[in-house]
Amino acid sequence: MKVSIFSTCLVDLMFPNVGKAMVEVLERLGCETDFPASQVCCGQPTYNSGYLEDSKNAMKNMMLAFEHSDYVVGPSGSCVAMFHEYPAIFKGDPEWELKAIALKEKSFEFTQFIVRLLGITDVGARLDGIATYHRSCHMTRLLGEKETPFLLLENVSGLQLKPLKNLDNCCGFGGTFSVKMPEISEQMVDEKSACVIDTGADILISADMGCLMNIGGRLSREGKTIRVMHIAEVLNSVPESVKGGALV
Repeated sequence: MKVSIFSTCLVDLMFPNVGKAMVEVLERLGCETDFPASQVCCGQPTYNSGYLEDSKNAMKNMMLAFEHSDYVVGPSGSCVAMFHEYPAIFKGDPEWELKAIALKEKSFEFTQFIVRLLGITDVGARLDGIATYHRSCHMTRLLGEKETPFLLLENVSGLQLKPLKNLDNCCGFGGTFSVKMPEISEQMVDEKSACVIDTGADILISADMGCLMNIGGRLSREGKTIRVMHIAEVLNSVPESVKGGALV
């Protein structure tokens, strides 16, 4: 199965190890990956700030970048959910509406693709520790995916997963929200950090680096040593001898 990697801005610029982990997991599961070099931002930051027309060039670029891809997989439910908004944004456009629909139909968040498309819930990962999982807003509410991260984490050998209180509450990041309304954002991340600490976990996992960057930054400022990991890094926690071989 051929898969094009949608890296997202945060992973591409700040957390390349997450992208690397995603590629290694997918290839271990038998996928052939590529990386269309013309991809840039999905347009979400400007779109969410109300600049619809100014966002369209970035969106058109992404549709062209992945036009010939069989599947498109990204490490962020938020960014993939933005792709799923394209058909409504370009509705009635004779040149771009069909391209928008095509991109939506073949775009998946990383864990969603593994479980729903590949039909796999155990990738052979092992990570010893006590962890809790933060459910990101856009992946839950816009992409509509709540289950796949938990189905995969339940099969990570050695990992003890603790439930997170107020699981559905936002961490306060929200991209531009944290910049425009920092006082409210700070209160939200304080609440989320307290819930993480209360679990007694030594690892915080999420499927979105924006959330992890926000919560992890707050925990660090509070002097906590809780490790933050994107779920791709967790699922790539296998012996080096295994990484080179396919599981399927």
